[in-house]
Amino acid sequence: MKNKEEKKPPETAAPPKEQEDQQAQGVAQEPDLAAELEKLRTELEEHKQQHLRVLAEYDNFRKRTAAEKTAIYNNAVSDTVQAILPIADNIGLALNQENASGEDMRKGVEMIEAQIEAVFEKLGITASGEVGDAFDPNLHNAVAHIEDENLGENVISAVFQKGYTLGDRVVRHAMVQVAN
Repeated sequence: MKNKEEKKPPETAAPPKEQEDQQAQGVAQEPDLAAELEKLRTELEEHKQQHLRVLAEYDNFRKRTAAEKTAIYNNAVSDTVQAILPIADNIGLALNQENASGEDMRKGVEMIEAQIEAVFEKLGITASGEVGDAFDPNLHNAVAHIEDENLGENVISAVFQKGYTLGDRVVRHAMVQVAN
């Protein structure tokens, strides 16, 4: 049996002159490739360093922002407490009065209430929920309902607890009784 497969020389074998030219180009291409590789490595290292700087800047920004947020909150609480402290002082003075009449105590409490209203006004807090106002579920919490022909539909007939808003934000809903 004869071997049907015969070894043939490669069809694309280049003549010896062309092989020498290709080898010369290969040798010439190697330094170019090494230079290109070194250039790419340098660029990669620069990008790594730039990336690390951006990460560090972001981390510093995040920490600084958190510290500023805490400082703003603490300043707001401090300002609010400073506004309320005179009221607390007056309540303490009123309670320390041993020989005060009922009328004097009432007058003192009214003065404290006026002081509280002034502080709320200074802080931008407004009261909501007055008898006769139209019921608004965004501002009021209806806890009771009555039928009263003297009042219109969905009108506040009694206020059990005042509500307060700060700008557009509801601090506390008013607890009210609604008619009809």
